[in-house]
Amino acid sequence: MERDTELAYSRWTGWIGFGGLMMIVIGGLDFAEGLIAVIRDKYYVLAPSQIIVFDMTTWGWLTIVWGIIVAFAGYSLLARSGWARWFAIVVGSLNVLGQLAFLGSTQSPLWVLTTIGLSIVVLYALIVRWGDVEATV
Repeated sequence: MERDTELAYSRWTGWIGFGGLMMIVIGGLDFAEGLIAVIRDKYYVLAPSQIIVFDMTTWGWLTIVWGIIVAFAGYSLLARSGWARWFAIVVGSLNVLGQLAFLGSTQSPLWVLTTIGLSIVVLYALIVRWGDVEATV
């Protein structure tokens, strides 16, 4: 029985470690996306029919800050903070929604689709072994 608990705990920590590293990568991608928008205003082209609340420079700065928050969530997961799992789930969910909102506004959707895909994998990694976590606590 004790071996099963240790095995479940090691699987859980593997998933959490994977999720933490991927959150740091996603934060880096968000940071790069925002940095490109700040440095090169014309890199992302908006069509006249699109509604945008901010200009591209402001959106870039917000995305840079958001990338730092996402990377912080990943670092917190790696540090095994008690609150980090819920924080990372909320941040990952908001990141998917935010990237979906930006998907229609860009001519190069590869960045956005990569970030969305990685965020969904991280959410899966954080949620899939929930029963194993409660069994070890």
